[in-house]
Amino acid sequence: MSNYIWHPRSQMKDYEEYPAVHIKRGKGIYVYDDNDKSYLDAVSSWWVNLFGHSNDRINEAVVEQINTLEHVIFANFTHDKAEEFAEKIIKLSPDRLEKVFFADNGSSSVEIALKMAFHAQQFKGNKNKTKFVALEGAYHGETLGALSVCDLDDYSKIYKPLIKSTYKAKSPDCYRCDLKRSNCNAECFSSMAEIIEENHESIAAVIIEPMIQGAAGMNMYSPIYLKKLREYCDKYDVYFIADEIAVGFGRTGKMFACEHAEISPDLMTLSKGISGGYMPMSAVLLSNEIYNIFYNDYEEGKSFFHSHTYSGNPLGCAAACEVLNIFEEEHIIEKIKDLEMKLRKFVNKYLPKHDNIGEYRQLGFVGAIELVQDSKLKNGFPWKDRIGYKIYQESIKRGLILRPLDNVLYFMPPYCIKDDELEWMVKTAIEVIALVIDDEYYN
Repeated sequence: MSNYIWHPRSQMKDYEEYPAVHIKRGKGIYVYDDNDKSYLDAVSSWWVNLFGHSNDRINEAVVEQINTLEHVIFANFTHDKAEEFAEKIIKLSPDRLEKVFFADNGSSSVEIALKMAFHAQQFKGNKNKTKFVALEGAYHGETLGALSVCDLDDYSKIYKPLIKSTYKAKSPDCYRCDLKRSNCNAECFSSMAEIIEENHESIAAVIIEPMIQGAAGMNMYSPIYLKKLREYCDKYDVYFIADEIAVGFGRTGKMFACEHAEISPDLMTLSKGISGGYMPMSAVLLSNEIYNIFYNDYEEGKSFFHSHTYSGNPLGCAAACEVLNIFEEEHIIEKIKDLEMKLRKFVNKYLPKHDNIGEYRQLGFVGAIELVQDSKLKNGFPWKDRIGYKIYQESIKRGLILRPLDNVLYFMPPYCIKDDELEWMVKTAIEVIALVIDDEYYN
């Protein structure tokens, strides 16, 4: 292990006892260490890998592009793969979205969307619309602008003096809702409705993770919430930003999570699976209404002067184009429906009824087990117990990569996983849960 690297989202002192696993190669759903031990990548390497490591089709596309054009400045220049990707993604996206603005990572795409929404409101004469609305438990990235619309203290608390204040609506937390899901009409939207009604003259946009709040613990909620939000944004001239960075590209069983509600946002941020886990890349999809606000003769202050050096990088675009080709030619959305049923079947087979199992929830090919101290009280384990970290440690010993979100263990493997591998993943994860919790609290 290198003495010169500071790893992300880590307390480096932990590495003294549990050094980073040195990975030499990857193929399919597995990565392999120095001793050729395999690890099943149940989290798609931070939710990015869609079709397996070292995918033959994406490899070929990237190699072909390397031998043609590796990069070119994207201001005043263009290239085939950027144009191909833009055309393909717009055809797949919700109707309101007609333009693509390229960037190079998820946080950057969120920054772009926030700036566009604010800037467009200013051009429209809405000078007081300078604030944003987000959800409690929201996660949208870790640059300062993105942090301002986050609501997870681990990421943002210390930086509060540096970031912009944002309205926070109560999270649509279905697990801890007093109403039965079968009768859900997204009554929890009342908090968002109240904020917009009372403050719409100062609100430029609402940003939301559609259907699943990822870092909050794979918190899943009703599509009715999104329908109501679209109606309120239209009524009060507030832009709707859908952060599909984690939930896009089939994760929820639809190409984009917004499709569950049959609505279109004004801006959509994309990253993670966009290149199949190959290249840092992101994009903001936006409406023509917003695009046309900036379309004018050259005049100071009348253009959206935002740029990233690697915007529209040909290698990333080549990988992204091949990802979309695979979706179409291999009928991936249909395959995900089958994987969804099999994941649910295996969880039902192995997950015991236990006082520390609060809930299993699933949408598409994203499954989550919420661990609690008491299933009736629905109270999580104290953060100091580090239940998630202990589950990670035990799973690595068994050749399974899990990265729980505090008290929530989730499954988000690549779509190329086979039935026996999927069953082993679920069975092993549940065995690890039992071991960690029983060792901690019952021995």
